[in-house]
Amino acid sequence: MTSLRVAAVQHDIVWNDRQANFDRLAPIITGAVASGAGLVLLTETFSTGFCFDDPALVAEPEGGASSRFLSEQAAEHGVWVGGSCPEIRADAASDDQRPSNCFVLAGPDGSQHRYRKIHPFSFAGEERFVRPGTELVTIVIEGFRVSMFVCYDLRFADEFWQLADDTDLYLVPANWPEQRRVHWQALLRARAIENQAYVVGVNRVGNGGGLDYSGDSQIIDPQGELLATASRTETVLLADLSTDRVADTRAQFRFLPDRR
Repeated sequence: MTSLRVAAVQHDIVWNDRQANFDRLAPIITGAVASGAGLVLLTETFSTGFCFDDPALVAEPEGGASSRFLSEQAAEHGVWVGGSCPEIRADAASDDQRPSNCFVLAGPDGSQHRYRKIHPFSFAGEERFVRPGTELVTIVIEGFRVSMFVCYDLRFADEFWQLADDTDLYLVPANWPEQRRVHWQALLRARAIENQAYVVGVNRVGNGGGLDYSGDSQIIDPQGELLATASRTETVLLADLSTDRVADTRAQFRFLPDRR
């Protein structure tokens, strides 16, 4: 059996102030690691808030301050640390310097893995300011096959389905507004049940850009059981995950092979 303790950090974000967010999050990460976490997940745009409408202010180069913070924390504590940030691709064309909403997962060995959010949130015009990604990403962490998504991607079940056979754990950092909290909660559980995998959804709290956020972060097991959740307050959710739980669920309820 392979096991992993995951920490989902449900936190507020200081609007467009990277250093303030780094200073606030560093001791929270330290506390999560002290509680035994081997993987610590922060929110979408953990270092700036969702202020993509002014990319000149928030965009940073690939490997910039936010991803360095993640790598520094991962190396210091010997764990995996992730969250999303606005990065301009190293190979970006000179006439398209829009940042991607990039989920960076940093390893204790100095490695960085990147998933660029495929679905900009067109309801809010995100596609005008953010360059969409094109590639799905699955990596292996401590024996867990981990697939990476960001916020609005949660609404597109087909891409989760594509990766199900090779995924034990889906990670979904988000800035999901309170007025659609029912959708967030229902979709997280649906993705876990239909793919028979763990889902960790981490959402911010507080307010920013005129929107309120209630958190409602969740850690859900492969049968849809809620292992941890919290609303409206800064907190760290912890849960112990097991690859055996995924394998046993899929062996007992052989639903994935029936897909057409």
